[in-house]
Amino acid sequence: MSIDIHHVVALEQFKPMHTVSVAAAADAAGFAGSVVADRFQPWLPSQGEAPFVWTLAGAIAQATSGKVTVSAIPGYRMHVAAVAQASATLAAMVPGRHTLTLAAGDAIDEHVVAGYWPEAADRISNLFDAADAIRKLFAASLKGKDIRHSGPGIRLESARLWTMPDEAPPVAVWAAGPATARRAGRTVDGIVVQAGRPERMAALLAAYREGCAESGRTGSATAHVQLSWADTDEQATQNALREWPMAGLRFPRGDIRSPFDVAQLVRSVTAEDLRERMCISSDPDIHRAHVQSFLDLGFDTIHVHNIGRNQQEWIDVVGREILPRLVR
Repeated sequence: MSIDIHHVVALEQFKPMHTVSVAAAADAAGFAGSVVADRFQPWLPSQGEAPFVWTLAGAIAQATSGKVTVSAIPGYRMHVAAVAQASATLAAMVPGRHTLTLAAGDAIDEHVVAGYWPEAADRISNLFDAADAIRKLFAASLKGKDIRHSGPGIRLESARLWTMPDEAPPVAVWAAGPATARRAGRTVDGIVVQAGRPERMAALLAAYREGCAESGRTGSATAHVQLSWADTDEQATQNALREWPMAGLRFPRGDIRSPFDVAQLVRSVTAEDLRERMCISSDPDIHRAHVQSFLDLGFDTIHVHNIGRNQQEWIDVVGREILPRLVR
């Protein structure tokens, strides 16, 4: 049975064409796909980049042979119709290889269009409204029909996508709590869950499966796993502190509006804070066991993000010492 381990390409950290090279290297090493996320700003000024995700997704799709997953935020900077059009076009370019993952969004990216930034509960409502609208638009467009949609926060008027693949791409959502996971099981094609403690992950997975059972649906559950690998434990720790310290913050980041504010807030983050939230080690076997633990819990797909800039070295290690030893 194939193991679906996908490589996360953090667009915030690299020049656009370098991200394409990184994705191509991961594809050659045996990763099943590439994962990119829509960002308007980096989390930290020192990360330095924030290219347009759909341009990079198209380039990565042409440079690789695996899946291309795009995490998008509908309804703020990009209208739901525009997200659906971008996704459908990518899926038409690489049939069967694209998944659209929808997220509720963070103010650091979405506040720039100067609209009211809603509370967390309203963002979740908007997320499912967007997912419903996009799935309806995909289904109608495949039949050559227009649709209208009037939801809590989203409206579509006589809408149709004229460029479509033969089969609509799967639509998944990010889920942070059991209610969201269960709702996703009832309404969309999959969930993505940020890796955390095993008991929390098991609870979210169970809630999602319950939602699937309630609706008679089948879907895919993905764990998004961040880690830090380097040649030494000290370097792996320094990479985490320098490149992804926001993972150690003990409060939600969704309302922060500036990378410069994040840089100030993470000054108090310690190595121990980060070790509580990600695997930090120079030992490939420790990382292999960490990734394997999510497969053992029952997740179908793992998105793996090594937060350092040492991507080629990491990809070489994964292809040689981790991917061949993972089991389903």
